[in-house]
Order: sequence, then C-alpha cells, then structure tokens
Amino acid sequence: MTTSEILGKLPALRVLVIGDVMVDHYVWGEVNRISPEAPVPVVQVLRESYTAGGAANVALNLAALTARPELVGVVGRDESADRLKTLLESHGIDCARWVALPEVRTIVKTRVIARTQQLCRIDHEGPRAAYAPTRDPAFEARMEAALADTDAVIISDYAKGVVSQELVSRVIARADARGVLTAIDPKPARHLEFYGIGLVTPNRHEALELAGLPEPGVGESYPLDEVCRLIHERFGPRLLVITLGADGMAVCRNGKVECLMPTVAREVFDVSGAGDTVIASLASALAAGADPVSAAKFANLAAGVVVSKMGTATVTPEELRAAE
Repeated sequence: MTTSEILGKLPALRVLVIGDVMVDHYVWGEVNRISPEAPVPVVQVLRESYTAGGAANVALNLAALTARPELVGVVGRDESADRLKTLLESHGIDCARWVALPEVRTIVKTRVIARTQQLCRIDHEGPRAAYAPTRDPAFEARMEAALADTDAVIISDYAKGVVSQELVSRVIARADARGVLTAIDPKPARHLEFYGIGLVTPNRHEALELAGLPEPGVGESYPLDEVCRLIHERFGPRLLVITLGADGMAVCRNGKVECLMPTVAREVFDVSGAGDTVIASLASALAAGADPVSAAKFANLAAGVVVSKMGTATVTPEELRAAE
C-alpha cells in the first residue's frame, strides 16, 4: 500500500490512545552572557510555546494525519489541563473520556531552548499513584465504552502512573475479542506483560532492555537478530518495529528481521516526541490495512519529517507526500 493509499483511508479511522497525558512547554531564548551568581547561562526569553506531550502527542500526531483519535488519560483541574484540552479539541481530538482530578497536577515538561540547543528540562508532576485512572469510579465504564467503538488502540506508557498491568491486560483482551489492533510503546523498566500484542515499537536501547541484553561495547555491533529473537520469545508480538536512530528502522516478525530500512531523515534537529510519531503512524497505517513493511515505510517517512523540526512536532499528509 502506498503512502497516498494509506492517507486516503485514515479519515475514517478511529484510534483510542490510552496513557500518560502531559503538556510540553518550551521557553525559547538567547544566551549572551554567564550569570554573575553562578556559572550558568542567562537566558533572555524571546517567546514561549505549549503543545501536547506524551499520550496527548500521540493523539495530536494521529489528528495531524487526519485520523480520528480519542484520548484517555489523567489530568488535573488546572490551567495546564484547560490549555491542553483547548489545543486538542481545536484539532478534533475527543477528550470527553479523560479523567480530571482536582487534587492532581497536570504533568508539564518545560524545556529551555537557546537558539537550537536545549539547556535544561524542568518537570512538574505529582507522585505516580496520583495518576491512577481507577481513582475515578467512572473510569472503567468510560474505557469499556471507548474500546467498543475504535479501530485500533495505542497504549502510550511514559511511566507516570496511568498504565498498569491490569489496564494493559484488560485492553489487550478486549481489543483481541473485537479483532482490533493494540500497540504499545513500552518502558522496559516497568516490567509489564503484554504477550501476543499486535505491535511493539521500542527504540534501540529499549529493545535491548526488553531482550535482557547489555549495551554493546566499544567496537561491537548492535545484536539486532538476537534482540528480535529474544523479544519474540519473551513477549510474542505479532509485529515488532525497532527504531534505530541514524541506522533506520527494523521490521521483525516471528523472531526474525523481515526488513531493515535506512532512515530518511536529512537533518536531525530534535528527536523529542519522535517515538510518538512512529507509533501513531505505524498503528494507524496497519489499522488502515497496510502490510507491515508498507506501514513501517510510512512511519519511517513520518519520523524523518518530525526530527527535522525543533520541539515536539507532528507531520501532515502534505509533508509526507513532499518527502517521498
């Protein structure tokens, strides 16, 4: 299936995103001197911007590709949540089933950028237990209703508290019963079980962790074949796609590397949120009927566009067609 054929099917596609919702806040400025108070740069702020982060960025990527996303996550009842909801709804993203708790602080990641260099990141968030969606008595019913009316499910785990083993197991079981694709971008340190899931999209380091292998030593090559085999033995995903940075993307099935495609990125300015773009484009392409290799090519193209932009970003159909 070609890029244009995939794009043509996405407007009819409903995709449920479940995971850690957050706001990405950027402080853009310039540095011309060092502080007299400490050996740190003084940033002259030129502007600030806000966009969706975490699971919210997955949903925003889906919307940019013209799919119809619904978002389930946990936010506070605060200014950050209001700002995020306004942004998402302006892009047609359904937030009606997310959980808003008065005692929770919406997660915000603030990145300070001087020209194109990130100087630091400041995180505002509460304890992980605060973001458990089951604290809302209505959550179970909301999730069941959302699962009954979707063409694909993406679990976006940033280890902030929304995604639990119980949630993963329930989502996979419900989706499988309906023949709906479930995809996960896992955090290996969580040690979650997701055997038999439809799609897993780790980066090269996460794939090593999932496989139980150490980082290669100096001069040693990345053990891609072994990583693919071990992840299949441990988790049994129907499709495993490993993003390898400058080395491209590996498509693996049944414990074997089926295709290794080079990166299409011409310039890399910022990889923030690139994993969100990959899982959004891959899962939506597969749900639209693309074969694994065509879906991976579509995602590889989308990631190549996104990393050429500064900050957390998305890709549009027009940009994809121009990048082919």
